[in-house]
Amino acid sequence: MRFITLMLLFFVNGAFAGPPAFAPVTPVRALSFPADFGAHPEFRTEWWYVTGWLKTAAGKPLGFQVTFFRSRTEHDPANPSAFAPHQLVIGHAAVSDPAIGRLVHAERSAREGFGLAWAKAGDTDLKLDDWRMTRAPDGSYRVSVRSNELTLELALAPTQPTLVQGENGYSRKGPAPRHASYYYSQPHLEVSGTAGRAGAAGPVTGSAWLDHEWSSEALQPEASGWDWVGANLDDGSALMAFQIRRKDGDKLWAHATVRDRDGKITRYAPAAVSFTPQARWKSPRTNADYPVATTIATGTTRWQIAPLQDDQELDSRRSTGAVYWEGAVTVARDGVPAGRGYLEMTGYVRPMKL
Repeated sequence: MRFITLMLLFFVNGAFAGPPAFAPVTPVRALSFPADFGAHPEFRTEWWYVTGWLKTAAGKPLGFQVTFFRSRTEHDPANPSAFAPHQLVIGHAAVSDPAIGRLVHAERSAREGFGLAWAKAGDTDLKLDDWRMTRAPDGSYRVSVRSNELTLELALAPTQPTLVQGENGYSRKGPAPRHASYYYSQPHLEVSGTAGRAGAAGPVTGSAWLDHEWSSEALQPEASGWDWVGANLDDGSALMAFQIRRKDGDKLWAHATVRDRDGKITRYAPAAVSFTPQARWKSPRTNADYPVATTIATGTTRWQIAPLQDDQELDSRRSTGAVYWEGAVTVARDGVPAGRGYLEMTGYVRPMKL
């Protein structure tokens, strides 16, 4: 019996093959489209992340989030079995409705294969059971998410060029060059379709932001998580800012990008970016204490971030293992209303692991 158990461990876990070598992120590789709209299975972690503000037929605001994750496992890549979990596909979706007072969310996960789940290379083509996200040759996206909790059937049309983050897509996440991701954004996507709680969804219009990142070693060991914001500004500008936090809460790294309405891009180094909490909310479910309102400095500009509602915590411990705050926010520039976006905060329950 002991011998049989050891042999099962050998075949199921690839215990004697050793972990695979994940592809590194380096500054010498420039992004190339449309290929980089698709999946990069040689890297450890990847996500396509869409957030936005919607307006119902009655004029009510809603926030929404759809994220597809692809994760390459440490399973032996030489294992030819169709059941071997070489790649995992995970999906998160949420609707933020102030009339409910909290997020309505759903999550799914599956190993890639059997025509049930995939993240295809070459262009955006993601499937997780009946959840789908695809990109058409004209650059538009279709997102379809249905669950017992919510419905999102959305068309997203680009109105601006792709915004390549960092240095030609190489986005540093810490002092060491290997702690980085490849990263681009698509701000100001025009949204139409159907959204809402399951059984109560209706027609919506709005604006969205798409992020696509892939990496193999983005976070350094001393990092606990990050705070990130992506915002579509009313004048056509776009703001992206993030900070990586140490386990003691201090800033470990930061970066920001502002593209103005004329297309001029300004990038801000770590010393020029700071996040200063203005109001906090404590989750009654996890006891995590989130700075749900904050002021972000980019050089001499101050951005005031305020939530659509305080409770926008998402518990994904059934899929990714993480609990994070993911919420619709309004944005003011130096005290003047300037736009709307999404704020993400991770590592407030326990340190984030990718």
